[in-house]
Amino acid sequence: MGMTITEKILAKASGRDRVVPGENIWLNVDVLMTHDVCGPPTIGIWKREFGEKAKIWDKQKLVVFPDHYIFTANAQANRNVNILREFAKEFDIPNYYDVGTERYKGVCHIALAEEGYNIPGTVLFGTDSHTCTSGAFGMFSTGVGNTDAAFILGTGKIWEKVPESLKFIFDGELPNYLTAKDLILQVLGDITTDGGTYRALEFDGSTVFAMQMDERMTLTNMAIEAGAMNGIIKADEVTEKYVKERTKAEYEIFESDADAKYRSVYKYDTSKIEPLVAKPHSPDNRDTVRNVRGTKLTKCYIGSCTGGKLSDFMNAAKIIFGNTVKVPTFIVPASTFVARQLEEETISGVSLKQIFENAGCVIAQSSCAACLGGPSDTIGRAADGEVVISTTNRNFPGRMGSKKSEVYLASPYTVASSALTGVITDPREFL
Repeated sequence: MGMTITEKILAKASGRDRVVPGENIWLNVDVLMTHDVCGPPTIGIWKREFGEKAKIWDKQKLVVFPDHYIFTANAQANRNVNILREFAKEFDIPNYYDVGTERYKGVCHIALAEEGYNIPGTVLFGTDSHTCTSGAFGMFSTGVGNTDAAFILGTGKIWEKVPESLKFIFDGELPNYLTAKDLILQVLGDITTDGGTYRALEFDGSTVFAMQMDERMTLTNMAIEAGAMNGIIKADEVTEKYVKERTKAEYEIFESDADAKYRSVYKYDTSKIEPLVAKPHSPDNRDTVRNVRGTKLTKCYIGSCTGGKLSDFMNAAKIIFGNTVKVPTFIVPASTFVARQLEEETISGVSLKQIFENAGCVIAQSSCAACLGGPSDTIGRAADGEVVISTTNRNFPGRMGSKKSEVYLASPYTVASSALTGVITDPREFL
């Protein structure tokens, strides 16, 4: 019996020829990532458990990005960043990207890709559930709690159970009104928020391999919304080009064997999928945009690790170009690099930034911003009674601010179309 791509990478990381789902193994970790929400408790546990002479297993393999609660006057949030800053100074951490400096990068999951930390065939752990985003690069990547992260920080190892795999095959040309966000909402509606619990979600098919990295990252980013341990896509020439432009690191490409065993395989004809939303208050509460169109909105939000990449803004700008938004619309680039691209990339000679500004959108600084609710002075945050449509990844009560707000998740096309009308709108009306 062959192995899946996930099993092969875990076998390599555990120094074994083969592993099978359900086995417990020690893994050697290639990269540990943390940020301002979970970094301070991770550091605290590490210092407590490893004692006065605590040593980081490999400083080059630790990456620290403040990104969640940063552009705020909130004293506790600021204190968290100060703890990271002091830690980076005390232990001379080379890969610390401090906010307020030229090194600041924005949202950790996008910065990991941009800064060349996503290497095919490697193992990456992060203190954030959306660390599964990096799986788009043909690597094993997952989120862990602070205690596990502290153990990795001191030893470079972690004890894990090998997950079963589910496979999702999308074939056919992606219609001009769909994005990767619609495809992952389709999956979530089919398997629900616990249908992937402690499993690997592998994405395959001609539709997936026709996508650029930005869009592939949307698929793997939301694997966790099904409860999955990781999302993964085999590395190909598109992946290799992206990686080689950012790092000289050597890597190994793995792919699933033809006779690999999957718990389930789902096949989709992409041409038959239509624009989708996740209705409040769960990412698996799927419906067609058509069925909810006309729902009155108070805010539109385009941003986050899921929906704040260049491709997301290109898609939104196609619809918004030359028009004016009817409701407050927030544009939040996921990284400082994406923010620069908004100034450089154009449609008909007009920069994306100018297109959004001309339409009356609010452009915010690169960060997680309202995607994780945040302190009361967080830009784009949902207040009581607000109805928001957003390109983010979660719509649980209180996720974007008030528990008394409602959040619909949708593609950049759908959010941009809705921004122009003030009600949920099918992007096919504009495309």
